[in-house]
Amino acid sequence: MTTKLIIDTDPGIDDAMAIFYAAAAPDIELLGLTTIFGNVTTKMATRNALRLLEAADLELPVAHGAEQPLVLPPFEPSAHVHGDEGFGDIPAADPKGQAVSEEAADFLIRMAREHKGELVVCPVGPLTNIALAVQRDPEFVKNCKRIVIMGGSLEAGGNITPHAEANIYHDPHAAEVVFAAAAGKVVMVGLDVTLKILCTPEDFDGIKERSPELGGMLKDMSVFYIKFYQEVANLNGCSLHDPAAVIACTHADLFQTRAVKLGVSVEEDTSGKTQLAEDGRGDTHVAMDVDAEAVKALFLKRLSLLP
Repeated sequence: MTTKLIIDTDPGIDDAMAIFYAAAAPDIELLGLTTIFGNVTTKMATRNALRLLEAADLELPVAHGAEQPLVLPPFEPSAHVHGDEGFGDIPAADPKGQAVSEEAADFLIRMAREHKGELVVCPVGPLTNIALAVQRDPEFVKNCKRIVIMGGSLEAGGNITPHAEANIYHDPHAAEVVFAAAAGKVVMVGLDVTLKILCTPEDFDGIKERSPELGGMLKDMSVFYIKFYQEVANLNGCSLHDPAAVIACTHADLFQTRAVKLGVSVEEDTSGKTQLAEDGRGDTHVAMDVDAEAVKALFLKRLSLLP
């Protein structure tokens, strides 16, 4: 049985890893991509999403998303982490295809209705598109099977401030909208688990050896990404943030979750902090532990299926 999946993405090097994983996974039916700002601008994200699908020889819809947060002013993209164009040192290239005319939030709403109870949405960037879908359609969360988020942390602290993980920090108001509407359907795969899964340069060498074309592309991207990890955290590898969230969409058994009522601080000093909420909202299932070796092995195994 396959999982019908849409990835909401800001590609981004680990986004590329997640998208190529989904393209290779026999248990995922990728229905399309929606784009958002974060690692790059939304315009770049749409271009990069189209480039990745074309590289993987996939003809799927890409819907252009929100270009700034719900309330806050726009942030500068994370060029120091992902490079000026989002793919490390790989230069920009224009795709042949174009985004669909439908806005990302409306595309998500329509797809959730058409695949009611079956669609899994996996946002791996700021949650603006998801929040807009929630605001425009009160049935959106109910129509989804699950919404599996890469972002936040409950006990691990932040990676962009002491309190906040980057995806949540870049639109805390949107994240609060989504968690308030959770209704037991939202899963948060955040720093509590993703920091435990490390992919080394040698792992990327193996990916390239088994998959010379697309694996080679990921290897080339990874050089810039791992250099950032080496300089900032003294790690000889990179965390599998976005791929872990996509893997959680189909392999929930590899993650241990805790059901909590989750909220997000929008206060200046702690903006973007994911924290316990005290109102009557539904539970979010927060991943607190992971079989890191199994997740990494699955990631490497599936990528070896790529050309």
